[in-house]
Amino acid sequence: MLEVLEVPWTAVGKGPGGGGGRGRGGHGRPGAPRKQPLQSSLAQPKVAAEARIPKAGGKKCNSGASAPRRGEQARSKEVAAVERVQAARGAGIVAAAEPPPLVSSSKGLELCRRPGFGTVGARCVVKANHFLAEVADSELTQYDVKITPESRSRSVNRAIVAELVRLYRASDLGMRLPAYDGRSNLYTAGRLPFDAREFVLRLAVDDDGGSDATAREREYKVAIKFVARADLHHLRQFIAGRQPDAPQEALQVLDAVLREVANQRYLAVRRSFYSPDIRAPQRLGDGLQSWFGFYQSIRPTQMGLSLNIDMSSTAFIEPLPVIDFVAQFLGKDVMSRRLSDANRIKIKKALRDLKIEITHRGSLRRKYRVSGLTAQPTHELVFPIDDEMKSVVEYFKEMYGFTIKQPHLPCLLVGNPKKPNYLPMEACKIVEGQRYKKRLNEKQITSLLKVTCQRPREKEMDIRRTVHQNEYDQDPYAKEFGINISDKLTCVEARVLPAPWLKYHDTGKEKECLPRDGQWDMKNKKVVNGCTVNYWACINFSSIVRESTASGFCQELAQTCKILGMEFNSEPAMPIYSGRPDQAVQTLKHVYKAALNKLKGKELELLLVILPDNNGPLYGDIKRICETELGLISQCCLTKHVFKICNRYLANVSLKINVKMGGRNTVLLDAVSRRIPLVSDIPTIIFGADVTHPETREDTNPSIAAVVASQDWPEVTKYAGLVCAQPHRQELIQDLYKTWHDPQRGTVTGGMIRELLISFRKATGQKPLRIIFYRDGVSAGQFHQVLLYELDAIRKACASLEPNYQPPVTFVIVQKRHHTKLFADNHNDRSSIDKSGNILPGTVVDSKICHPTQFDFYLCSHAGIQGTSRPAHYHVLWDENNFTADEMQTLTNNLCYTYARCTRSVSVVPPVYYAHLAAFRARFYMDQDMPENRSVKNANGTNGSAMKTMPAVKETVKRVMFYC
Repeated sequence: MLEVLEVPWTAVGKGPGGGGGRGRGGHGRPGAPRKQPLQSSLAQPKVAAEARIPKAGGKKCNSGASAPRRGEQARSKEVAAVERVQAARGAGIVAAAEPPPLVSSSKGLELCRRPGFGTVGARCVVKANHFLAEVADSELTQYDVKITPESRSRSVNRAIVAELVRLYRASDLGMRLPAYDGRSNLYTAGRLPFDAREFVLRLAVDDDGGSDATAREREYKVAIKFVARADLHHLRQFIAGRQPDAPQEALQVLDAVLREVANQRYLAVRRSFYSPDIRAPQRLGDGLQSWFGFYQSIRPTQMGLSLNIDMSSTAFIEPLPVIDFVAQFLGKDVMSRRLSDANRIKIKKALRDLKIEITHRGSLRRKYRVSGLTAQPTHELVFPIDDEMKSVVEYFKEMYGFTIKQPHLPCLLVGNPKKPNYLPMEACKIVEGQRYKKRLNEKQITSLLKVTCQRPREKEMDIRRTVHQNEYDQDPYAKEFGINISDKLTCVEARVLPAPWLKYHDTGKEKECLPRDGQWDMKNKKVVNGCTVNYWACINFSSIVRESTASGFCQELAQTCKILGMEFNSEPAMPIYSGRPDQAVQTLKHVYKAALNKLKGKELELLLVILPDNNGPLYGDIKRICETELGLISQCCLTKHVFKICNRYLANVSLKINVKMGGRNTVLLDAVSRRIPLVSDIPTIIFGADVTHPETREDTNPSIAAVVASQDWPEVTKYAGLVCAQPHRQELIQDLYKTWHDPQRGTVTGGMIRELLISFRKATGQKPLRIIFYRDGVSAGQFHQVLLYELDAIRKACASLEPNYQPPVTFVIVQKRHHTKLFADNHNDRSSIDKSGNILPGTVVDSKICHPTQFDFYLCSHAGIQGTSRPAHYHVLWDENNFTADEMQTLTNNLCYTYARCTRSVSVVPPVYYAHLAAFRARFYMDQDMPENRSVKNANGTNGSAMKTMPAVKETVKRVMFYC
């Protein structure tokens, strides 16, 4: 981390990329930008807290008022910048403090209200997979349920409560039909005849909640106790904009009611429901199959309550005989040969915790859970019975008349691990309906995408069919609670934002470009800023690529780079070197040292690497060694592309090389001419941040946080990136701002925000006077917590650089993992769809299906390729820069055309995309020698999930877009 500021932070000058510009005179808006005290700021000095109080005339984030009109002639950038900072921070923050502990309640923190609706763009109508839900006035009541003995299975709990309702509805329950969430909450439409009562019932139920002839009847005690009433009046007030916070209790009741019938019919996985009856399962390979289902969620919107329905799919274990599963999983015949130790361990991991049923006892299908696999084959297994040792083969023949035909295979261990039972594989079958929770391999992912990919028209028809099959109008629970669900998709007014003009180098035939349908190409164009590559080398790890073929490919790539406007030496610094994948580390270091010797101390700048098409961990090893040990930029190419040279592929690789080496491919024409509102007037830095988490079952690996920030202004195209490891599945970015004690220097401040602000200052000669922060990967339930913590970290990072330095911040959440789909109103109208049948790129929606009062919108910024496009959902949580709806939507859409890796607009704003790439790249840094079981101290100093120190990215690497 950089801690010492070499360029005086207080100097405001015209550095590279700086200069004059059309100012706004304090943004051209009366008063200072709005500021609100954060709840966590109470832990800071009083002066700091007072400095955050909005000045008179500033628009408060939660006021709901539209932005003041722009007036007054623009003043110089320097004067406007100084006045902005002075107005925003009358008193200085003179000390940086440790980030305060998280506040459990964020009630005092209101999210940004909608400043108005957008008007820019061609108006159109789209359909959304939202269905209007009308709720009659009724008294929603919540009860606590306690079942004894306790069961962790929701299915078992539901079966118990269903039996209770069957027995007592007409009597003790007063004819109420309650909805139950499977845990501890029971809801009714009106009060029950009692406030507290205990019921006793007997029931035979298996682990899945179904009746089982082998299940033993047990006695259950069910205690029901009144908790509270959920008021629909507050929910209606919230939708009408007269109450700031959504009453979650009422929404939970309605959600539980509408899920009740689906829980009885289908298998629930989080908020989705699956069944092999919805659509025939499709094989994915290695013993897996895809199940189809639907997602369902009720939410408040501008039009009222909306039920969001979407199609979904996920992987399940195929209900095969265990021997068939083993053969599929290993991809080989297991009938004739004994399993190797390596394959036995693979099968043990694959079968562990799976539920199987026996098949050797006719109609008696007793179920067990697999705990392991025997080390010996079946014919070697013996166990004591009646004071003698009997073999498993003999036992099954004598006891059940079952002849074991594959005695060379191991047995399954089932039941209690301390006293296991042996079951031959051929006598067992995998129980249907077990979701696969591990990571899919590439082949399975490809198969899943292939069977789930649907054109928009097909997707819409499936959603309509699902709503019809769910028969909400016949749902007894919906009737009980007075809920009526429309069967029509919601028609929404939308707008198609115009594509921005792009600027290329003046020496090309086409100096400017206007994309069509979200795409363009590099024909007759040269990159706006070409990099220089004087010293490069190539390593060939593919055994089937000859040196002459590799040389020819490298020459073609070098020529393409030159055509696109880069200075690229045609000759490598040393002959192409062939290496073995299992010796990647040694090969990389050898080539680096050999090049260094040949160049007599000059640095190798670029390494081209030819990889086998199936390269396993090789790619990650190359990136880790190059970026954390050698400080070297690398570009990997697969063998199939080397053999089949394609001009489009070469152009795409050239674009990646250019930005990795510090060049720029294109910039927005409006950026060059200083016409981007709230970006071009004063130095503005745009951040992107993301946190990626390990797989659910990987409970020791850390989460990875990545933050990127623009390093050029006014172009905002080049982004430097930083990454850090943090505790397992921690969503808040821990290293945005941090302090620590140094024996020599005392208290030292640092963190990713601070380092990127300093980097911006060095690159441009300007200090950022406005911050726009795009944050990915945050669910609605985490909005307050993330804003509270991370905005405070941003402010502390700024304050640590200079007293009074608090540039206004706009904090935007970006969500892609939602289930809103937008369809053309008329699929036959070719003017309203792209080639894939999706809505046009630039389509934006900010009404009807959006939040009742807060500043959010859906934007489909990309053209569809296959399947149904998913718009990105942008939610502005905090806005001290007074963006109008048009300004925020247009800026976001235009930035999507500046993505460096291709000549297409992308689906999410590039800084977020880059942060995701950087976080994914950093996972390779952590994967080497990661122990399976290790207990160390985490970032908070407590024993918990393992936290391996992430190797630092070299300075020469992290200042360019190495992650592209």
